[in-house]
Parts: sequence; C-alpha cells; structure tokens
Amino acid sequence: MIEEITPIIFWSVQEAEDGKITISTLVPPLIKEKKRVLNLKVSLINEGNKGFNLNYHNELKAGQIRLLLVDEAYAKRGLTRLINTVLTDPNISQRLYLVVTKGDFNEFLAKHLDETDNIDYYIYRMFKHYEKKKQGEITVVNLHQFMKMLYSQVSDPQLPVFRAAGDQFLYEGTAFFDQDTMVAEIRGKDDQINQLLYRDRFVRYLVLPELSVTLGHIRAHTRKKLTPDLSSLSIEIDVKGRINELDSLARIEDNYQFAALSQKIERYLEENVISLLSQMQKLQIDPLQIGALTAKPFSRPITRDTWDRHWSTMKINVKVRLHLEPLTKVK
Repeated sequence: MIEEITPIIFWSVQEAEDGKITISTLVPPLIKEKKRVLNLKVSLINEGNKGFNLNYHNELKAGQIRLLLVDEAYAKRGLTRLINTVLTDPNISQRLYLVVTKGDFNEFLAKHLDETDNIDYYIYRMFKHYEKKKQGEITVVNLHQFMKMLYSQVSDPQLPVFRAAGDQFLYEGTAFFDQDTMVAEIRGKDDQINQLLYRDRFVRYLVLPELSVTLGHIRAHTRKKLTPDLSSLSIEIDVKGRINELDSLARIEDNYQFAALSQKIERYLEENVISLLSQMQKLQIDPLQIGALTAKPFSRPITRDTWDRHWSTMKINVKVRLHLEPLTKVK
C-alpha cells in the first residue's frame, strides 16, 4: 500500500485569469526518481487536488503537506477561501507553514528538477529549524497561528515573504494583513524591529548601517501598557546583546564614547519603533496584537471598529534600554 501512494510536501497557489487559480506541486518527493512539476488551472483547491491524481500514476496524499506557498497577487485578493478549505480538511495538519511568494516559483522548481537535493523538503526543514530555535531571523507562521490572528477581533496576521529568483529562494521580509488581505510589506530595518517586538524573539544579528554598527545575540523583553481611556500606548524595551562589528570610523576608546554610542543606538531604535507602529496605525492593522491588552476579566471584549478608531489616533511613547556586554579593550 505504501508503494501505491505519494505524499506531497507543498502546494503552490498563484492567481490566474478569469478568477481561477494555478495550483502546483512537485512529485515525487524524497525518492531518487526523475522529478516533475504538476500544474493545473482550476476554480477550487480540491479540484486541483483531484486533478493531480489524474495526472500521476500514484495516489497523491495531501495529508503530508507541510508548506502552503501563496503568490503575492493572490494574497492581496484575500486568503479566506483558501485557508478555510485547508482548515476544514481533516487530513491536513494545522502546523503547515504559510508563505507569501514573489517571482516565478515554478521556474525556481524547474531549476532543481535534475538535482537530488529534494528542494521541497529542504525548504520545509528551513522553516522547521527557525521555528524550533525561535530565532527572529525570518518570520515563521503556521496555519494554526494564522487562524488565531485572523479570527481575533483585535489583531491581524503576518506572514514571511520570499522571492523566487532563478535557482534561489530568498527571504525578503514580512507581509502584513488586514483581516485576510495582504496590505503591506516590510523589509530591512523595519523587519528587524518587528522581529524584536513580536513575541520577544532572539535575533542573531541586528544590523544598523546608519550607525556603522552591528549588534549580535540580541534578546529583547518588551512591556506594553495602555491608558484606561486608550489614548496612549507606552512601550518599554530592554535589549541585551553585544557589539559584533564596528566601522573603523566609529572608534570607541573610552567609556564615555561607549556610553555615547549606546545612547545613540537607543534613540535610533526608539525612532524606528515609533515609525513602524505609525505605519500600522495608518493602515489600521495590528499585527503585534497590541489590542489584546484591552482584554479584562468580567468585561465585554472590545469590538474591531472601536479598537481601530482608538488605535489609529493613539499616542505612542517608546523607551529603549540597551544593555551591551562591555568591550574587552575599553579601559
């Protein structure tokens, strides 16, 4: 029986014309046979699942799907139909990873068809690694986490964004959603700040090119507090780490210069945290789940409209405290 079935590792969904979608997968996974990409233009996800079985000699089992890759154009249309279809299938795990893709993902797969590297499995293992280590290098979100944020009254989902470029699959940043629709993407320093604020993650490197410095082994502890009338938000962030790289022009020769650099980094982080939160306020989205602070025992939960109204005009105060390991050659 095992020889008669083929579990698949991922589905790739792209927008097509006439309101249809193109669904793709790679077969066979994990075995040393010639691989090929299966593509179908369909109206419904399960129509594609059934069509795959008619185009391959073994029965394809969706129960082993670990990745759901969604094209950016499709994500901007809304993911509710797709997510509900996957969620209601009892054979599909809720721990599958959701990813927004750019570029031609099928072309990327075609570059690896003649290789024995099992590229689909390696992409899955990459997400598994970063989720297990709880590192903030890339955003990792599974179906269960996405649904929890999607159906919350006061929060919005976020997903990682990858670009397929030739034979490379490159991390670009994080996509923000308003309900189920992708409305923004952040990269670079904004993505690093988001990683620090989102669930107090560990970040291996925090690169600050404007200050000619790289901080390493960063851990952030964030405390958020709303005023009772929801007019302002106070955020205190304790950042612990060390200086990993320093430009030759930014020399540190004594404790005074060390303290001055620390203060400069603190002000830089405060400004960028406020800038990132201001973007969220303009879009009336809450991917950091700040609205969850309004929940109180024995009181009615706040409605989405009420939270959006307060959140969009809320004053934000940020205080960053930087705790750097001392440099060994500073006297």
